Amino acid sequence: MGERPLKLVVSGPVGAGKTTFIQSLSEIPVVETDELATEAIGKERTTVALDFGLLHLDGVPIYLFGTPGQERFDFMWDVLVEGALGLVLLVAGDNPRDYPRARHILEYLTSRHPVPFVVGVTRQDLPRVWTPEDVADYFALPKEQVVGLNATSPTSATLALIRILELVTGERWQGAF
Repeated sequence: MGERPLKLVVSGPVGAGKTTFIQSLSEIPVVETDELATEAIGKERTTVALDFGLLHLDGVPIYLFGTPGQERFDFMWDVLVEGALGLVLLVAGDNPRDYPRARHILEYLTSRHPVPFVVGVTRQDLPRVWTPEDVADYFALPKEQVVGLNATSPTSATLALIRILELVTGERWQGAF
């Protein structure tokens, strides 16, 4: 009999790196619902329902559900966060104009589903991006609740995942990846 799976949700504005983050972590091919964008959103394809990935940390299965970033698909947010043990809100470190939108998503989700969360600041591999400390100040969050990452790096994404697991469990995560 294996460990009971943990459900974590990855959310954030369009283009923050949600699908890429899940792809970097998942041990299975990611189930994606990407379609051609019908609005000018800065990219050709966009998630319209969810992304789903699975990984194991120290033998514990972790289900990763990614939300759509566009507001017209926000009805999926409640569906996906239901029963989640934690939330990773991603924001692009080089796109601060999306931070008010990210704040709206965070406040919406955590007011309806009070779960532990971290804010992940993506694109830390690029020059001239907001640091996790800058984003913590912007969101008025404790610095330990905001992590920098590169969503294309499995190691970087795993370290962000470990941080939310530490918040969920209230103890230092000793799992290996």
